[in-house]
Amino acid sequence: MNTLKPFTDYLLLEKKYSSLTVKAYTNDIESFSGFIQDEFSSMDIVSVNYAQIRSWIISLVEQNISNRSINRKISALNTFYRFQLKIGEIKTNPLTIHKALKTIKKVQLPFSKAEIDKVLDDIIFDDSFEGIRDRVIVELFYSTGIRRIELVNLKLNSLNFQSKTLKVLGKRNKERIVPLLDSILKTLEMYLVKRSRLENIQDSDSLFLTKKGAKIYETLVYRIINNYFSKASSKVKKSPHILRHSFATHLLNQGADLNAVKELLGHSSLAATQVYTHNSIAELKKVHLKAHPRSKEQH
Repeated sequence: MNTLKPFTDYLLLEKKYSSLTVKAYTNDIESFSGFIQDEFSSMDIVSVNYAQIRSWIISLVEQNISNRSINRKISALNTFYRFQLKIGEIKTNPLTIHKALKTIKKVQLPFSKAEIDKVLDDIIFDDSFEGIRDRVIVELFYSTGIRRIELVNLKLNSLNFQSKTLKVLGKRNKERIVPLLDSILKTLEMYLVKRSRLENIQDSDSLFLTKKGAKIYETLVYRIINNYFSKASSKVKKSPHILRHSFATHLLNQGADLNAVKELLGHSSLAATQVYTHNSIAELKKVHLKAHPRSKEQH
């Protein structure tokens, strides 16, 4: 679709979306375009109306696609039409009147402090390059709350031992500085010694490598976290994001300021950070119930 080239350039260059996000948007729009051609014999998705879009939504529902996934597809389409509006190709966005489908919010339970302590204190990481690397990765996720892709993209020069900080490149190339605990600095030093002894380093700038010397990749990072936490937790989901969730929740439970946690996580708005507060509220309820003088009165 020639219509998509300026749009994808806009997403990559101006909005600074990742190539994976742009690919997902492209797939969704091309899927919609195929539907419009089949159902309405139209090649032009720029001039469609909401009734036609609604037909597509109904077809997605009939395919048993989840409301969450449908909303994501509609979001891609909405971004496309907002771009068309911006460049003057259309006068009104056909999705202006659309309301997102209702979704059941999934509560992702963070790891408990006991579960994290079990991994870091009870499980033995062997003294090999991979063993030390895996321990650093677990510690870094829990002590900084960084995202998986942010960890994958860390460079050697991201580390500053003198200031005890880590420079993280977040979403849309937004940089932030994250403080490092003394304990993680010691493990990082051990890791860097092991890293320097690798026989063949292919990606010399990257902080985290595979044992073959190549830059580490996202699925490997997921497997590392899932592997170690499977030994310590019975939770269904054991992923880097749950460690990020745990980092935020445990800080908030200890009384950390919401704005400070927002900055540490690299969120652009407080609304995104507030997702992590539900466990803190649960903790506050326990304290409130235990401490309030009237909580034990019989009614």
